[in-house]
Amino acid sequence: MFSGINDFAVKLANVNGSGSASANSLIMQAIFRMGVPVSGKNLFPSNIQGLPTWYEIRVNRKGYTARALDYDLMVAMNSQTYKQDVAEVRSGGYLFYDSSWPLDPELYRDDVTFIGVRWRRCATRVSASPANAY
Repeated sequence: MFSGINDFAVKLANVNGSGSASANSLIMQAIFRMGVPVSGKNLFPSNIQGLPTWYEIRVNRKGYTARALDYDLMVAMNSQTYKQDVAEVRSGGYLFYDSSWPLDPELYRDDVTFIGVRWRRCATRVSASPANAY
């Protein structure tokens, strides 16, 4: 899957207004503070709360900052964009998804590892527990 050390792309699919922009940028900053060349892009098709938004992180030892064409890891947390998100995962990549969603068998790909996570809201935080991988 990975073409080398420090050479991969992550895409996080979220809902605008959920606080994801701050959390996603912290992930990118953590990688940057380790001394690894990284770039992050926040994609807002609309600034209306509740509509889809994506955050892309590209780690590249050569310092490339352009968006990747496909992704080694997709974190699909928006059911509205799930079909598009599955299609953008690189062959041999991984897709984290909310296991409480019904998985459409037509979207399943043999060349991608599907990892289901059940997200539950608590009074003060969102926690994740592993579920059966697809």
